[in-house]
Amino acid sequence: MLKHLTKLADRLISLSALLGSVALIVEVVIILADVIGRAFDAPLVGAQDISQMSMLILVFGAMAICDKTGGHIAVDVFEAAFPHWLNHSIDVFSALIGAVIFALIAYAIYESSKISQMLHLATNIIYLPKVYFQWIVTGFALMTAFAMLMRGISLAIIGKEVEEEAGI
Repeated sequence: MLKHLTKLADRLISLSALLGSVALIVEVVIILADVIGRAFDAPLVGAQDISQMSMLILVFGAMAICDKTGGHIAVDVFEAAFPHWLNHSIDVFSALIGAVIFALIAYAIYESSKISQMLHLATNIIYLPKVYFQWIVTGFALMTAFAMLMRGISLAIIGKEVEEEAGI
């Protein structure tokens, strides 16, 4: 059961990383087109709006893969001085608290999306509806929370990540 849930988490992580990568490509193309357009005195209308919204997708889309690959900032000054059981407990606690934090981020953004939907909030220049981007970020935050929860459970029950156990 745990192996199947971890496999689901891995697929969701891959999906969010793929979407984040697409957002990065969009970001680069939009900035490039805007810079070239400015050189010819014809900047790309709405480049700032598209850039800001794709940056949301880029950042939150990459959060789950960043956690999976251990890319988050870690201060390990005292790690060598602590016993193994304490370091392991800290790893489990960090994963679980991270899951709670991202679940709270998802909740806060979803609540904010209700206001955006009610007031028809949009970006400043080309009036992209903000609510859709807030829903996307909510989804990414939930994916990250789920992935962190699965990592924390795997560490707590098995003592290491399921992938390490299965040799994946």
